Amino acid sequence: MKKQIENRSDLQLLVRTFYAKIRADQEIGFFFNETITDWEEHLEKLTDFWDMNIFGTKNYQGNPIIAHNAVDKKFDQQITSNIFGIWLNHWFATIDELFEGENAEILKRRAQKMSTFLFMNIFESRGKV
Repeated sequence: MKKQIENRSDLQLLVRTFYAKIRADQEIGFFFNETITDWEEHLEKLTDFWDMNIFGTKNYQGNPIIAHNAVDKKFDQQITSNIFGIWLNHWFATIDELFEGENAEILKRRAQKMSTFLFMNIFESRGKV
């Protein structure tokens, strides 16, 4: 039986396992590997982000919109909805490998909504150059 997502330690396991897959992905890994210089710091920041999203903590500092728009600009607007689809497939698969229950499903839905929102914002920002 898989475990429920109950605390920050569970989120750390999820984020670390997930980003190990992302970094190794042939299609999208380079976006991350060529952008992130301090993986430990980044993984903690993303754990803070998901901790805020699921448990309401206030540790997250950052702006995902600005960060994703900057990555799209850095890679000459190569980010597509397909990139977000690959990201989501890894996210869902990692959650399903490790966890079950209501919080697992909430994290899937929030990631799906977030990816749509971020991609739409990237697309809109391209016209404002």
